[in-house]
Amino acid sequence: MRSRAVSAGIGIVAAAAMALPVVAQNYPSKPIELVVPFVAGGTTDNIARLMAQRFTESWSQTVIVNNRPGAGSTIGTSAVAKAAPDGHTLLVTTFAFAAAPALQKVSFDPVKDFAPITEIASLPMMLVVHPSIPAKNLAEFIALAKASPAGLDYASSGPGTSTHLAAEMFNTMANVRLVHVPYKGNAEVFNALLGGHIKVHFSLVPSGIPHVRAGKLRVLAVTSEKRLPYLPDVPTIAESGFPAYEISSWQGMLAPAGTPPAVVTKINGEMIELLKTPAMRERMAREGADPVGSSPQQFGERVKSEVDKWTRVAKAAGLMSN
Repeated sequence: MRSRAVSAGIGIVAAAAMALPVVAQNYPSKPIELVVPFVAGGTTDNIARLMAQRFTESWSQTVIVNNRPGAGSTIGTSAVAKAAPDGHTLLVTTFAFAAAPALQKVSFDPVKDFAPITEIASLPMMLVVHPSIPAKNLAEFIALAKASPAGLDYASSGPGTSTHLAAEMFNTMANVRLVHVPYKGNAEVFNALLGGHIKVHFSLVPSGIPHVRAGKLRVLAVTSEKRLPYLPDVPTIAESGFPAYEISSWQGMLAPAGTPPAVVTKINGEMIELLKTPAMRERMAREGADPVGSSPQQFGERVKSEVDKWTRVAKAAGLMSN
């Protein structure tokens, strides 16, 4: 697994922590709620629960994970946007946070209504097909898709997810027609995929790779900028003729806008330390995630660039909400 280095901002965070204002020294002053806008049991939920355990131990304050799924992650996200900006209600979310405003009407602005804390992890993806699909590489797959009058159906784990938008970006760039069939989550996707009921999926690598290694699915390409070290013979979509194509899902932590900068700095510092622990790195490796640990400023720029990117993709694919 390619490991992204924990950000160079660690030194800055450490220095700032030595002179934190009183507001941060007194934080947290009550229980903390980590809102995960997805169902329990997924990768983001699993990571959030490790975070809750670490924060509870470090700060001697109860930290709970509150799963608030629904509406493409926007129900839980909206709740955090309206919460008191004191650092006691935090959002642990994914790529869907930046993509949602382009796909549906939402009651929050991902840039203006939140204070970024850190990008937690990056998760690479890959294009997999059922063995009954005759294509053995990306060029053959594109030719097959173009020769299919009705298009090829593809599965996603829900509208607005990375597994949805990866395919829509591919549709636009490759000038093919892959037809969206949304499911309620990864488990349903793979039941349908392994059963041959649907035959194409842009999968998170950890979800798909066991089935690839078992010969139940075939991987045609990865979506990352560079080849993955544990799949060295699998080309990227970028090197296969689409140099602008790149997508990795990600996880991040944010607070409501207006949260004191000193509190944001304190939480960021705790996250940086957590991402360096063997237990967290081992768990992330099992989840197929590469730890990041960026500064609030770096993550803020990442969010802005992702919002812009997925607005362009949604517009090109005819998916814009307005």
